[in-house]
Amino acid sequence: MSEWPSLYLFFFKRCLFYMELQNLTHVSEFLLMGLSEDPVLQPFILGLFLCMYLVTILGNLLIILAVSSDSHLHTPMYFFLSNLSLADIGFITTTVPKMLVNIQAHSKSITYAGCLTQVSFFFLFGCLDSLLLAVMAYDRLVAICYPLHYLVIIKPHVCGLLVLVSFFISLLDSQIHFLMISQLTFCTNVKIPNFFCDAPQLLHLACSDTSIDDILIYFTGAIFGGIPISGILYSYTQIVSSILRIPSTGGKYKVFSTCGSHLSVVCLFYGTALGVYLSSAVSPSPQKSLVASVMYTMVTPMLNPFIYSLRNKDIKNALWRIINRIA
Repeated sequence: MSEWPSLYLFFFKRCLFYMELQNLTHVSEFLLMGLSEDPVLQPFILGLFLCMYLVTILGNLLIILAVSSDSHLHTPMYFFLSNLSLADIGFITTTVPKMLVNIQAHSKSITYAGCLTQVSFFFLFGCLDSLLLAVMAYDRLVAICYPLHYLVIIKPHVCGLLVLVSFFISLLDSQIHFLMISQLTFCTNVKIPNFFCDAPQLLHLACSDTSIDDILIYFTGAIFGGIPISGILYSYTQIVSSILRIPSTGGKYKVFSTCGSHLSVVCLFYGTALGVYLSSAVSPSPQKSLVASVMYTMVTPMLNPFIYSLRNKDIKNALWRIINRIA
C-alpha cells in the first residue's frame, strides 16, 4: 500500500508532462537574444549593422547594374556574378532586417511562422551561394583549360540552365530543413542565442528527440555543401595544373588573375561557413558562435562586391561609366 502514493505521483507527473508537451507543440514565438543584452550597446549595434546592410545592398546592386548595363560584361562569368550578388542580397535580407527591427522596437520576439520562414530562406540563399560559386569555378575551369571550346561548352542557354538547376537544388535543401524544423516540439519561452533562427540551435532547444534530425542535418550539409566544395577543389586542381604548364611567369600571373577574385570569395565564404558549424559543434560558447555567424551572414556578402570591383578592371570600368553617365 505504501507504493500507491509514489505510483500516483508518477502518473500525475507523466500526465503533467504530456499536457505540457501538447501545449509545447504550438509555440507561438521564439526569442532572439541578439548580439548583446546591454541596452547601452543597442544604438551602436543598430547603427553599425544598418550601415553594413545598406553597404551590402548598394554594393551588390551596383554589381548587378554594371553587368546588366554594360555590353562588355554580357559574358557567362559576369552573368554568374550578377546572380551571386542577387543571392547575397537575399541571404543578408533574410536575417538582418528582423534584427534591426527588434533592436529599434526593443523586442526580441519572432513568430513561429517567421522563424520557419527565416530557416527556409537562409538555407535557400546559402545553398544557392555555394552552388553558384561551384558553377563559377567550372566556368573558370573551361575558360582556362579549354579556351578554344569555351564558347561551345558555355552557351547562354547552358548558363541559364546551370543557374536554374542551382536554384531548384537550393529550394530542395531549404524545404528539407523547413520540414525538419516544423516537426520538432519546442519548450515554452524558447530563447535562441543568436540574432536569427539557426537550425542547429533550434535542434538543441527542441524538447523532442532530435537524434535523427542531427544525423539528417549533417548528412544534408555533407551533400549540399560537400559536393560544391568538391567541384571547386577539382576545378582549381585542374586550373593550377594548367597554369604550371605555362612557361612564362607573366603568362601564369595573367591567367591566374582571372580567377583570383573568385578564389578570394570562395575562401571567405567557406572559411566563415565552416567557422559557424565548427564553433557550434566543438565549443559551447555562444559568443564564438555569434562572431562566426556575423562573419558568415553579414561580412561575407558585404565584402564580395568590394573583392570583385577592386580586383577586376572590367567591373571598375563599368562602374566608372555608370558614374560618368549620372554626373
